[in-house]
Amino acid sequence: MPTPHRTCRNWLTATLAALALGPLAVSPVWSQEPDESDGVEDIADDENVTDIVTSEPRHDAPPEENIATTPAQPLSSETAPEPEERATQVAPNIDLKDVAPAPELPPEPSSPEDNEPLPATGAEPEPETTTGVALDNSADPTETTPAELAEPEVAEPEPVATSLMLLNSEVLPGTATRLAWAPGIQMAGLSSPTPVLVINGAKPGPTLCLTGAIHGDELNGIEIVRRTVYALDPEELAGRVIGIPIVNLPGFERGSRYLPDRRDLNRHFPGNLYGSLADRIAHSLFHKVIRHCDMLVDIHTGSQRRTNLPQLRANMNRPEVAAFTRGFDRMAVVHSTGTEGMLRTAAVNAGITAVTLEAGESLRIQEHQIKAGVNSLNSLMEKQGMISRMFVWGEPEPIYYNSFWIRAEHGGILFSEVELGDRVSTGEVLGYVSDPITNARHPIEAPANGRVIGMAVDQVVMAGFAAYHIGAVTDMPVEEDEQVED
Repeated sequence: MPTPHRTCRNWLTATLAALALGPLAVSPVWSQEPDESDGVEDIADDENVTDIVTSEPRHDAPPEENIATTPAQPLSSETAPEPEERATQVAPNIDLKDVAPAPELPPEPSSPEDNEPLPATGAEPEPETTTGVALDNSADPTETTPAELAEPEVAEPEPVATSLMLLNSEVLPGTATRLAWAPGIQMAGLSSPTPVLVINGAKPGPTLCLTGAIHGDELNGIEIVRRTVYALDPEELAGRVIGIPIVNLPGFERGSRYLPDRRDLNRHFPGNLYGSLADRIAHSLFHKVIRHCDMLVDIHTGSQRRTNLPQLRANMNRPEVAAFTRGFDRMAVVHSTGTEGMLRTAAVNAGITAVTLEAGESLRIQEHQIKAGVNSLNSLMEKQGMISRMFVWGEPEPIYYNSFWIRAEHGGILFSEVELGDRVSTGEVLGYVSDPITNARHPIEAPANGRVIGMAVDQVVMAGFAAYHIGAVTDMPVEEDEQVED
């Protein structure tokens, strides 16, 4: 029987040999590729990388008929909207900051007829009445009176806030509540309800949705959603805010980016009611919650020990999305058309203005990144007229219409020479990959001028690992005339 010391030494020898031989000798433990027999998608790269690699370039002069007047793409039978939701209860008005028990799902309506009022028995129909000036039957029908010629001016009614029907609950105007969403997966641990924080303002306005932790190990977004929603007063809010701090509850409980079936949830929107586990969860979230939104901010972090400068990922070819990004204070914008299956892409295709907000790295709570996210969401709501606060706008951040990832050409240990947010020039050394077997140092150089908007933290890397995200071509947004607004 091998001793623990010999076992440890053999493992270390195999590990160092894998580094020396390169990617062909990588141990399966390190491989990001799932076994092909599992029937799941390739998860070697996440959307932090593929979102940029597969993005279409910005249209220099996009014809308006292709963008501004193009309707949302038609939904397939799998993504067609479900029948209008009926409330089975009135949601209680609570203080969201109070300690609350685990959410419970409201009862499902048994049939549409159960919610319709029953006609009164034995009631006679009321005769129709005529309003306005009484008619004189003896008068000449050809004669008109001045009263008939002068039409009364009817003032347009002031818009009023209305109840929100969401998740079988009615949320009254001027109230805040905590609802529950569950994807309906009948298996212990997968059917646990996820809290949905809802504020229906006393004033009419748009509906903003905030989602966090679609990847279960991305913690910054959870706190960004919570702090943003908790600070809102329903009596002062114009519109509605729906916040889901933890979308991927099974992944969060396991400290994993992925669902229990090893699929990336953000590759399956708008979902399929009869598809895989990820398809069904995506379908449930999209049709039960996201379809109620006018605007969506999907919050993420870097993955696989990568970190991101606070930034928006947005399809700047869409004028409504480009205008939407101008509401985020002190937030760089990275042009990205998005890939199929992402929540942002599915939302835009459904006519919902949507962006992705990236901030920091996974499995960490980073206070400065959280504050940047909360600040940008507050500025967005102020810009949209949803809140009225004394808001001091900072210096505008650039828009990066072109960006790219630089990959390591050798395996080893990564040591960075730059920091997040640094501006770099062509040929500048960004970091080194050190080979602990041969002591060789392989520099990673910047191929163009730009700014480090994403990077891997120092770690063991393999050849081909995306190490630095450089924003190359920039454009400064036009500053507003007034940077301080009430």
